[in-house]
Amino acid sequence: MILAFVLTMPGRNTWNGKWTGDCELFAIVKNLGQSKAACDKGAALLGHHGYSWDDGWYANIEVREVDSREARRIRAKSRGFWGYGWMVDNLLHHGSTGNEEPSDD
Repeated sequence: MILAFVLTMPGRNTWNGKWTGDCELFAIVKNLGQSKAACDKGAALLGHHGYSWDDGWYANIEVREVDSREARRIRAKSRGFWGYGWMVDNLLHHGSTGNEEPSDD
């Protein structure tokens, strides 16, 4: 199972309400393997996960399953993960970003 983790910043505490990364793709692609355990773990992560800071910023990570062609396209276009790769690590190791916000999903 191949997962794409896509970062957005829907909560922005800036003077103009914008984030400098708005027009860029920030993504990490992980191949979890094909075992039942890996697929179960990946399926549990699908959807949206958030992380909020006390200063009003809020990060969203969308996790979706992709095929190998889409994984290559994402890897080629991604600008990294803006220094927030630890959120993906937390999702993979602990099943949450560390301070999940309730989701409407």
